[in-house]
Amino acid sequence: MGNLIVVGISDYKLAKNPGVLVTYALGSCVGICIYDRKLKIGGLSHIMLPDSTMFTRGEINRMKFADTAICDMINILINKGADKKFLSAKIAGGAQMFKVQEDSQLGNIGERNIKSVKNALSELRIPLLAEDTGLNYGRTVYFDIETGIMKVQSLNRSISEY
Repeated sequence: MGNLIVVGISDYKLAKNPGVLVTYALGSCVGICIYDRKLKIGGLSHIMLPDSTMFTRGEINRMKFADTAICDMINILINKGADKKFLSAKIAGGAQMFKVQEDSQLGNIGERNIKSVKNALSELRIPLLAEDTGLNYGRTVYFDIETGIMKVQSLNRSISEY
């Protein structure tokens, strides 16, 4: 896999064919692959939290939150020539990595991230084609811009392709 473009936590990157976007160590975070199948342009976002409205003080990093990162990434893709009617999504992550009280602020943050990502995609009318989410293990996501394939790698598990 040549041409690797690394996406960090609370970040997103865009690429045109050829290129492979990768984000490492998704635990409760969610990786969102957005792809225009006609233009072969896409983006990968690594969101950390579900909802930016929980943070009202000061300026926020919009790439950190599902409700803002997905919208921003799609707008940038469209500004670069993508057509919204050809966009689709694939997601991975949202694991419950540690046992915590359900009613705590961190209670099942992975599940809340998944729900928020799905809500944002639904509101933007972006079809969700595949997901590898939940459970209790971390994931690394490789997103091939040439094919639109999302590969998910996890420790002691086979690589899955979506």
